[in-house]
Amino acid sequence: MFRYIIRRLIQMIPLLIGISILVFLLVHLSPGDPIRMLLGEEATGEDVARLNAVYGFDQPLPTQYFRWATRAIKGDLGVSIRQTIPVNTLIFERLGATLELAIVSVLIAISLGIPIGIFAATRRGSLWDYLSMIVSLIGVSMPGFWLGLMLLSYVALKVDWLPMFGRDASVLNGLWVLVTQFRADVLLNALRYVLLPATALGVSMMAIIARLTRSSLLEVLGKDYIRTAQAKGLKHRVVVIKHGLRNALLPVITIVGIQFGSMLGGAVVTETVFAWPGVGRLVVNAISQRDFPIVQGGVLMMAIIFTFVNLLVDISYALVNPRIRYD
Repeated sequence: MFRYIIRRLIQMIPLLIGISILVFLLVHLSPGDPIRMLLGEEATGEDVARLNAVYGFDQPLPTQYFRWATRAIKGDLGVSIRQTIPVNTLIFERLGATLELAIVSVLIAISLGIPIGIFAATRRGSLWDYLSMIVSLIGVSMPGFWLGLMLLSYVALKVDWLPMFGRDASVLNGLWVLVTQFRADVLLNALRYVLLPATALGVSMMAIIARLTRSSLLEVLGKDYIRTAQAKGLKHRVVVIKHGLRNALLPVITIVGIQFGSMLGGAVVTETVFAWPGVGRLVVNAISQRDFPIVQGGVLMMAIIFTFVNLLVDISYALVNPRIRYD
């Protein structure tokens, strides 16, 4: 296992280098001059040239990239052009909100998607099976930003205790207060703010998990060892959960890891709709302002998180199915 993890970490290096090059080129070759936008149209050519020299924009692109990449390896993602604040500070101030939104969305998707998939698989061909799959199909086809707008229009306006925008306390802080001070008010307040955006982000993933759980479980329930377990007189619930679901979860775990990474990208739209103070919203604002360091640092940070999540997903296979070995 240890050698496998080391090998995967080494394989991540060229992947992250490729992502950094691609993001750097897309940002710098897109139309728009960040210095001209910062100083305004009335700025003189001398002022523009002076600031270009300060930020290194007067250098060739390969030189700019290697300067930025060298600092990034050391943990320095540069300084925001607009806010003159280190990009590391800006990202880490908002990274917790983005991860909280993605994790709560995943928990909602898993807690609903897997039971729906099991329910549909154990009632194959019934009315409930068709209804659950129709609901899942609608969930897969529904854009997250549209669902977010519908939740704001028809839920938040009619339910007083659900805030429409922003974020108050973090869920992690609420859990800490609950454990240390036995107070649930902070946690409940944090959940009030995250519920709507997490639902808008997690419905599509829930539908995918439900359909995949159903198809995978149906395939497993047709195996010989399942019929043997049934012939031994084991309860149907034990056969489905203990023997069937455990072997059917491997593709579900894979899709959860992939969808978690896509949620980090999809959270950009959701954070904008709900004014959620996360990295996605920070990057969107930076794109409109042509703030290159924030865009490059934000995308690179999300890529690193995504690659580590995929590594954790691969490691979790051995925990779900002990027959899997990596060495």
